[in-house]
Amino acid sequence: MPIAKVLLLVAHAPTRHELEHALQAAKFEVVQPPEGIWQAQGTSSVLSAEGIDLIIADPTGLATPTVAALLEKAPYLPVVLFATRVGTETLMQAVRHSVVEVLTPPVRYENLREVLRRALARQEVIRRWVLLEARRHTQELRLHLDELQTLLRVGRALTSELDLDTVLGTVVHAAVELTGAEESTLLLLDEASGELFLRASYDFKNGINTLRLKVEDTLAGSVVRSGQAVVLDQDTPEKIKTSYLVQSLIYVPLYIHGHIIGVLGVDNREQRAHFTQRDVARLTALAEYAAVALDNAQLFAAVNAERRKLETVLQNIKEGVLVLNAHGETVLVNNTARMVLEAPADRQLIGRNLVEICRNAEVEEGAQQALNGAEYHTEITLSDGRVFSMEAVPIPNVGVALTFYDITHFKELDRIKSEFVSAVSHDLRSPLTAILGYVDLLSRAGPLNPMQNHFIERVRLNVENITNLINDLLDLGRIEAGFDAEKTPLDISTILRYAIDGWQPRAQEKRQQLVLHLADNLPLILGHAVRLRQMLDNLIGNAVKYTPEGGLIEVIAESRGDQVIIRVRDNGPGIPPSEQPYIFNKFFRGSNVASEQSGTGLGLAIVKSIVENHHGRIWVDSEVGKGTTFTVVLPGLEEGSAGAIRHEEDTKEREP
Repeated sequence: MPIAKVLLLVAHAPTRHELEHALQAAKFEVVQPPEGIWQAQGTSSVLSAEGIDLIIADPTGLATPTVAALLEKAPYLPVVLFATRVGTETLMQAVRHSVVEVLTPPVRYENLREVLRRALARQEVIRRWVLLEARRHTQELRLHLDELQTLLRVGRALTSELDLDTVLGTVVHAAVELTGAEESTLLLLDEASGELFLRASYDFKNGINTLRLKVEDTLAGSVVRSGQAVVLDQDTPEKIKTSYLVQSLIYVPLYIHGHIIGVLGVDNREQRAHFTQRDVARLTALAEYAAVALDNAQLFAAVNAERRKLETVLQNIKEGVLVLNAHGETVLVNNTARMVLEAPADRQLIGRNLVEICRNAEVEEGAQQALNGAEYHTEITLSDGRVFSMEAVPIPNVGVALTFYDITHFKELDRIKSEFVSAVSHDLRSPLTAILGYVDLLSRAGPLNPMQNHFIERVRLNVENITNLINDLLDLGRIEAGFDAEKTPLDISTILRYAIDGWQPRAQEKRQQLVLHLADNLPLILGHAVRLRQMLDNLIGNAVKYTPEGGLIEVIAESRGDQVIIRVRDNGPGIPPSEQPYIFNKFFRGSNVASEQSGTGLGLAIVKSIVENHHGRIWVDSEVGKGTTFTVVLPGLEEGSAGAIRHEEDTKEREP
């Protein structure tokens, strides 16, 4: 048995020495008190509590800070009071310092051993009690920690899983693990029938498709009605709606967004094990995890189903669809778009940058324009001869959408139409010329009366209209076919002046003001001079034709960056808003145009074709009764390009 260590705090030196010898004789080790303990101020220095098993102190020693400090750190230390007289004040002091025994002189060996034995025995009892309590509380904390770790593990597993069946299986398995139950069931509420049906179970002995419970008169239904957990724990097994007998049971509600969507339950059918409130708390916490995971899994399943529908629709539509994110990476692509990109069928395109998978420069250019915030429209021709109309538009917070429409059939029809129109137009020229010839010869056959002259003039006018129509059709066919593709650097200012001079006489006949506002230093453009003059003649001619007498027509030319902007503005009748989208269509004429105004309905179609042939844009702004403005934007040559082109042309001319 180890030697007990005793701290001796007795102020009277002879008595202290006597007790010290007695303790040593009784096989106790005496621990010396701190220095200065008997001084007036005392000392607060404390010996290590681990080096002391018992304290013997007289009333003066009890009053020292050393005893108070030791008992504060080790309250289990037994204190024995050594006192000659034990009065009321001494007893009060002993109570305050938790004195367990009192030792009075004369000190006898047997008495000293017995007092110290009892004090140490009391210390051992207290120590064992403290250890048992600590172990008990530690065990409870460990169990609680294990529960929390299990819930955390289950929670992580549930929140990271998106497959609905896997989530449900994890929930019912965890319910059994947390509560120690025999079985676990998860019932969901069928909104259509108002019944609870078994959706998942663990070790459940009934068939999974056979259990359906009404909400009105069942224990599980009472959870749905009240929103509170139900605990069944009694000696007699309870029959749950004639389905199965249980010894004990817990049902807790499953909440999603404040609504009960089902019930999670555990039960003991064979063993008479009782459930506690802690089991209810565990199952309730699991139900909260399960509800969140179930909601996530259902949302994921719904999103997956919608995504599959979208993919099915996209893959089966004839139009090509290609969606890129803000970095130009493929987000969505269907079979038609894959074919336009000429990518192999087995090549993974999702997540790849368009530059890596595309072989068409027009597609890349369109995507880049849309990524920069501008819409882009063009036609692209594949290596097999098919023609697609491509439209690239920016999509906020997504990126870019490119759509491809197969217009090969329409192009072929347009080609056949153009060939037919060209053939018919040429065939019509000869009879029209003959008609005009004979009309001119009628006056030589004899005098004509006024009525006959009027009829002849109407014939001549209609022949001229048909001739103009044929000429316009032939011009439009040539432009669309690209026969006038050769372009040279041009100063648009010169063409504008010639166009204005050509229409001034007609404007003066109608007492109109035809004004040209020409900015300085307009950039050169790469174009076809004849076609650009034709474009300006058609726009200015329409303005002169439809503007009433005394009206104002302004032609404004300016530059913005490397672009030339031309506006033709009049104060004529204007174009109704409902008709403005169609004014560039062939043979379209406005409903508010006077019937006596001649025209083929091809002028603006020719203008649009010429503008697009020069890689420009045209649009109209008009208000009925106030006038119309046509705006044409043409790309200018970059600085130095005109000189380079002229140098190249000069070089070609010098070649033999």
